[in-house]
Amino acid sequence: MLGSVLPPGVVWHESFSDPPGVRPLPEEESLVARAVPRRRAEFATARWCARQALSSFGHADTPILSGPKREPLWPEGIVGSMTHCDGYRAAAVASGDVVVSIGIDAEPDQPVPDGVLGAVASPEEQLAVGRLLADRPVVAWDRLLFSAKESVYKAWFPITGRWLGFEDAHVTFGDGVFSARILVDSPLPVFEGRWAAEGGLLVTSVVVQA
Repeated sequence: MLGSVLPPGVVWHESFSDPPGVRPLPEEESLVARAVPRRRAEFATARWCARQALSSFGHADTPILSGPKREPLWPEGIVGSMTHCDGYRAAAVASGDVVVSIGIDAEPDQPVPDGVLGAVASPEEQLAVGRLLADRPVVAWDRLLFSAKESVYKAWFPITGRWLGFEDAHVTFGDGVFSARILVDSPLPVFEGRWAAEGGLLVTSVVVQA
């Protein structure tokens, strides 16, 4: 599923369950030492997916630690992103010579809880989501908007090292694509992304090419 929203040059791996025996590497244990079993499983499988993808670059056994803002720390010369939700875990990586930054996100294809849309979308975006829901109700466009902004943030942070709020990006959707106009000072005024809906899941990606 993830491969449908990623360009050539990005290596990815996904899993629709937690493989038996998959655990965090010893170096990663401190990151989930107090986590409940479900959270540990999500964490371990997402990083297992990342290592499957990283094996293409010779990093099959590399621990993936976290930075001060919980961002994943990739091997030197590699960029990447991870995501997980109920029934899905995935990772995507690429050479830093080819790609500057990657953001991926997965969500259930279900409406966001009450009150969430108003917190993540501008009035204009809320109106657009309403029109999309009326025209094509088989897609949870409000959740897709949330996912797109998550992917934008994951691609934005490695480039800038700065927080990006939901209100700081204005997203518009096309058929399988989206565009995010950044409303704060940014080295890139627009981030382009792709999306897909399949099997009760939504996936989004933003890949900034070198």
